[in-house]
Amino acid sequence: MRRTYLTIGALALIGLLAIAGCGGGGSSTSTNKGEGAESASNTGGYGAAEESEPKAQSTGGGESTGTAAVVKVMSTPTLGKVIVDSQGMTLYDFRKDKGTTSACYGECAVAWPPLLTSGKPQAQGGARASLLGTTKRKDGTVQVTYAGHPVYGFVEDKVPGETNGNDFTGFGAPWYALLPNGEEPAGS
Repeated sequence: MRRTYLTIGALALIGLLAIAGCGGGGSSTSTNKGEGAESASNTGGYGAAEESEPKAQSTGGGESTGTAAVVKVMSTPTLGKVIVDSQGMTLYDFRKDKGTTSACYGECAVAWPPLLTSGKPQAQGGARASLLGTTKRKDGTVQVTYAGHPVYGFVEDKVPGETNGNDFTGFGAPWYALLPNGEEPAGS
């Protein structure tokens, strides 16, 4: 029993040290939808959990190969058609964001990982290329925008088509899935 507590304590300490050792900062700039997408040395996937800024990773949790993010449309059981990433995971906007400037960092970006890209994002399967864009985050990574909204995944969505983050309030504002036209679902 004591060995179990020591193991759990050691793992917790390692996790805290890893989080405390991460950092980031800088200025925030953005590229509006439809304008030339900036290229970055980071990925076409979600950021990993870090203290002030996520490390770019693919949606599968491994290091990305540096490809452009893909946004497409998928039909969901609860909301109908919404935009999703290349893995079919629902993408959300955050009402606390100001225009294309993200307000989600630190613990927020752990729960709601931003969709990052290393090039011009690609629209597929019903997503509108004219609504895709990018915005630069504080650490210099490039986040995908749709209809001018920075987009994020949600850690509580475990399988493609789940929309557990829709109409959810966290980190100071509500979150909503986005429809293919770039709007939030009716009643939002």
